[in-house]
Amino acid sequence: MRRSSLSSGPLALLIVLALAACGSQRDLVPAVGKQLPPPPYGRSDPPTSAELLTPNPEAVPERSVELRRQSEEREDDPFDLPPEG
Repeated sequence: MRRSSLSSGPLALLIVLALAACGSQRDLVPAVGKQLPPPPYGRSDPPTSAELLTPNPEAVPERSVELRRQSEEREDDPFDLPPEG
């Protein structure tokens, strides 16, 4: 027996609503009994959850999109060794 499209519609709507509810917009708080990490050396107040979730520039480097106008010789790499055989 085939399922009618009317019975699968409410189920799909329920799944979509349940997934939409997963994206909470509230600030993050530590779990019960847990604490945020201690403040770094030289700082008196602990970092907020937003500060902890924001990566520093070294973690997300900018991409260089500069095009090469002509080929360039590579410098000798002392670590580029042939495979051991």
